[in-house]
Amino acid sequence: MKKIIFALFVATGTYASAQVLSNGAIANQFPNENIFLDASTNNNASVNDGKGLLFPSTDLTQFTFKTGSLDGINFPSAYDGMVVYNTATGNTVAGNGVVTAVVPGFYYFSNPGQSTNVTSGRWLPMGANPNAGKVDILTTETITNTSLNGNQVYAKKASFTVSGTSTAPTSYTPAAISIPASSTAGIYRVTVYKAGTGTVFANGVYSYDITNGNLITGSPSMSVVYPAGTYDYIVEYTK
Repeated sequence: MKKIIFALFVATGTYASAQVLSNGAIANQFPNENIFLDASTNNNASVNDGKGLLFPSTDLTQFTFKTGSLDGINFPSAYDGMVVYNTATGNTVAGNGVVTAVVPGFYYFSNPGQSTNVTSGRWLPMGANPNAGKVDILTTETITNTSLNGNQVYAKKASFTVSGTSTAPTSYTPAAISIPASSTAGIYRVTVYKAGTGTVFANGVYSYDITNGNLITGSPSMSVVYPAGTYDYIVEYTK
């Protein structure tokens, strides 16, 4: 297997028409061109030569930005547009942009209008990776890719069993979902369904107890009695 190394060559009258920034000044051989880096070649003696660009692999669940150089001069974009290939599944590190769920694939850092901080930026999936951007909602608190008025939306999944004669479930698995007790918390959406049936039921959650975060079933005008059985549900909320 061949190992291809990126480099600029200037030898015996042959010039590499590219511009490179490597922790220093741009080597500007051809100023005022639209292209920043041209890696094409007209010397392809073999179909295996000069065909691909290998990006460094990065674990975005551990990655942290070096922000000491963000003075608006050395890195004027505050990493806006930075592209990486992520190898891990999980959540990005707090304080390094908005915490975001990621899976293996290409991501770019979206941080427009910033020059000295990265806190408002977000890693976004790019390309045709079918898994990029997907969030696996679990029975533990899951960070979604949704925000509401700038507030992160979280989600939890569980199931409940009802007798068919009461609005109150007889049991929960693994436990009843409650949202954090907070004066700033709010329910974004509750979905009640039966996995494997293709059926989504109108949910009966009307509000929640702000002192403990427990959901309150029913509504001011009616209560919902589901047929006896076990149902899955997802609660999405802010806190």
